[in-house]
Amino acid sequence: MKLDKKILEEKIREYRTFKSCSESTLMGLCETADYPISQAEMCKLACGFAGGMGGTFDEGTCGAVTGALIANGLLNDDTSIIKANAKEIFNSFKEEYGTVRCDKISKNGEDKSPCVDCCVFIANKVADIMKE
Repeated sequence: MKLDKKILEEKIREYRTFKSCSESTLMGLCETADYPISQAEMCKLACGFAGGMGGTFDEGTCGAVTGALIANGLLNDDTSIIKANAKEIFNSFKEEYGTVRCDKISKNGEDKSPCVDCCVFIANKVADIMKE
């Protein structure tokens, strides 16, 4: 499956103005892939992962990563591929940002300026994996 990265980035940047990282990343990926799920359902799936999981920031994984992992599960049918991709998604993000912790990236939620770029980065990684 080939995902158009330009469309993907546009969707994520638009959604990130009013949605969380987990929601924006999931919605951007699923909509670009034409996955048959509503925005309301995607928001319900992803909203608990906002702010590092339930707004914990210092105890949770970045929502961009969790949104990407949810999309990976929805867009693939084979559980062994889902698991292998999940590891690659997680490790790629950690390598790029030095951590997957929301608090480290967003200064405990006080500086969300890097967030949209985190979402775009990891969504592009998923797009790369999906075309392999």
